[in-house]
Amino acid sequence: MLPRKRTRSAKEEPAMKKNSIVAVELKKPRHRKGAKGRASQRSRSTPAPQQTIGVDLGDKSSCYCVLDAAGEVQSERTVATTKKGMTQTFGRIGPSRIALEVGTHSPWVSRLLRDLGHEVIVANARRVRAITASSRKDDRMDAQMLARLARVDPGLLCPIRHRGEKAQQHLALIKARAALVEGRTALVNTARGLTKSSGERLASCDTDRMGVHQLEGLPAEMQAVLRPVLEVVEAMTEQIQGYDSQLAEIARSEYPETALLEQISGVGPLIALTFVLTLEDPQRFQRSREVGCYLGLRPTRRDSGESQPQLRITKEGDVYLRMLLVQGAHCILGRRGPDTDLKRWGLKLAERGGKNAKKRAIVAVARKLAVLLHCLWVSGEVYEPLRHSQARAAQKIAS
Repeated sequence: MLPRKRTRSAKEEPAMKKNSIVAVELKKPRHRKGAKGRASQRSRSTPAPQQTIGVDLGDKSSCYCVLDAAGEVQSERTVATTKKGMTQTFGRIGPSRIALEVGTHSPWVSRLLRDLGHEVIVANARRVRAITASSRKDDRMDAQMLARLARVDPGLLCPIRHRGEKAQQHLALIKARAALVEGRTALVNTARGLTKSSGERLASCDTDRMGVHQLEGLPAEMQAVLRPVLEVVEAMTEQIQGYDSQLAEIARSEYPETALLEQISGVGPLIALTFVLTLEDPQRFQRSREVGCYLGLRPTRRDSGESQPQLRITKEGDVYLRMLLVQGAHCILGRRGPDTDLKRWGLKLAERGGKNAKKRAIVAVARKLAVLLHCLWVSGEVYEPLRHSQARAAQKIAS
């Protein structure tokens, strides 16, 4: 990756100042790697491998195709999608270039194959139309197409990089918590719907306050129906709170850089930790603006001549982190949110009018929030919520 070149303007960059009050160790991201080394590796042309393998991963079994240096098919077989099966099959094969599609099994399979000494390429299937749009799509043909593209030019596969095993384990805790929150919300909505259909209503409260005590005042028959449901809701709330405590401790002890991100109002331990774990290495991006694109928060562009239609955001990247950033944007623009440059900018967008002005403002603030979080993470600077507004006021006084 080329050395990072960043420019700042009063309109587009987040408010920060140089004299950081954060501990020194927070200024150095945990996963930073030498950009110069990566750039030299990327620019160095790799010779064609003696053997290229394409693997179409399946849930129980996977097809693989082996090509020689001339591109001739040497063998096409299946292997069990287990650690034992993969090790037995590819452990006795010499160092090769192996291409596989991103999917449920690709993180652990890619790590296992690298440990066996292979060069592994994880293809972004969404952007490889030679596979997704093929009229002869099956497991055997997909494996062969992966091998042929990897042999000619790995860049054709739009390769992605999986996060490390430790980060994946911590992200699993976050996703498990999200599943509990979603299930609890569904149960609460079910309970409210059942009471309304009987002409009754549960007392209004936050989801984490919902419990058996909300049944007071309902008919005995309805209480008997809903009691088991609300008991499960209470148990799920306790489990969610346990996850929150565990994740807060992980963020404090394992990822101290999250303290930098929590300087922003609306960003708590959950958003900060999810952001750090999802990106993992801040130096992946030459500019902080690229983070918004990476998370699918930029509008789709299909310009042609004078036609510039306004389209939806791409919604690429991690869905859960994008949802958390939108929640953070709601907090920033809400009435309880403190006065900041970001809030003022978002409210101006919402005041432009139109049917979807507020929705667009929330998405735009979420995109700016992602950029700001990356800036703070890389620089380790102190966040000044009203730096731009104060600077403009000082200029007016001086003039």
